[in-house]
Amino acid sequence: MGFPVKSRPARFGFPGVLALFFLLITGIRPAGAQELVRAEECRVRAGLPYFFRKLADRMPVKIAYLGGSITEAGGGWREQSVAWFQSRYPQTPIESINAAIGGTGSDLGVFRLREQVLNHRPDLVFVEFAVNDNGKPAERIMQAMEGIVRQIRRADPKTDICFVYTVMASMAPTLSAGRFPESASTMERVADHYGIPSVHLGLEVIRLADRGELVFRGKPDEFPGKLVFSPDNVHPYAQTGHRLYTEALARSMTQIADRGGKRKSRLPDPLRPDHWEQARMENARKAGRTGGWTVITPATDTVARRLANRFSSLLKAGRPGERLRVRFRGTQLGLYDVMGPGCGQYRVFVDGQEMPPVPRFDEFCTYYRSHYFLLPAVPMGDHVVEFELDDRTLDKAAILARRNQTIPDPKPYEPKNGYAGQLLIIGELLDDPSGK
Repeated sequence: MGFPVKSRPARFGFPGVLALFFLLITGIRPAGAQELVRAEECRVRAGLPYFFRKLADRMPVKIAYLGGSITEAGGGWREQSVAWFQSRYPQTPIESINAAIGGTGSDLGVFRLREQVLNHRPDLVFVEFAVNDNGKPAERIMQAMEGIVRQIRRADPKTDICFVYTVMASMAPTLSAGRFPESASTMERVADHYGIPSVHLGLEVIRLADRGELVFRGKPDEFPGKLVFSPDNVHPYAQTGHRLYTEALARSMTQIADRGGKRKSRLPDPLRPDHWEQARMENARKAGRTGGWTVITPATDTVARRLANRFSSLLKAGRPGERLRVRFRGTQLGLYDVMGPGCGQYRVFVDGQEMPPVPRFDEFCTYYRSHYFLLPAVPMGDHVVEFELDDRTLDKAAILARRNQTIPDPKPYEPKNGYAGQLLIIGELLDDPSGK
């Protein structure tokens, strides 16, 4: 399966020039925003030397894809790019690792990395989180992305990394003006520091939109003679948006293969002292718990069955007052869990001090989905965190009304259940001598 490798770089049309001029003369940027990085489709930096050397030598390679729903999508740029690599290197066995989860950002990816990527010993890791990290604080993006890089390099200095950035319609004005949005701009600081190549898959999309040849949202038959990028301004159609993404990656991989140099083997000093290299997941069954928590699996429970592609098992409790207790040494703790119609909320106690409650129900909870949350950071040291099912009743009808959703049958919404899949820890899990 071959894809055309276009030689021309993405350029911006006249509307983009006007937008850039407006930004320059007004200086308007969001309050507290960082300097936005100039938009380029590909920055080679230190390249992908080990990966391309193995390809050239016809040695088997593994490519891991760590990202969100755009990368997870079947038939999209992930699968298309594997096919492109295979067409370029037909004598080389190429295996792919799908470590993408929809609706998640780098702040979950850094915890998932060891189990879902590094245990497979990849030769190349594509990291795609710019869309899902959009709007998050730059500090958190940098903590997570630097943690991802340092974990990969620490596990194997010869594993190559490439940052890839995708686009959604709300990013178009900034990109049309010749700048990366804040999420990608933050990631570029990490890429610069560690010599990681980066590829923006969406600059050709922006160029075509500026020229009136592409619309971001709609049905293909509604816009004859034009490319329709997506049905929702975010998730591309395989035959249009994803195809443009793959062509951009193919152009960039050809450039990186030709120009990439030797990468320094020594891991440089971190950009931030509070980076998340020590982020890890531990099964929630390792937490201390009261007797009302039970283990459910896809074979025994309908919610676990719906989320079988996320969790092999879950802890479930439904009685208010049931507690999970976690003792850890580190700086931060959270849960990778479930939100849905029958969920309630947690009371949270950190070292005996009660924190604000954490609801596990929101305006999207007409169905069950995996979710996650992190508690605020604490000073480095030994800590005890308890999650207690709250007896207070959430006004679920009012919450759903925020999206004009109603409750046709109240029965599925009556429980106040809690579900726990994985503990998210920056540090290490400790044994609990209390036995609780």
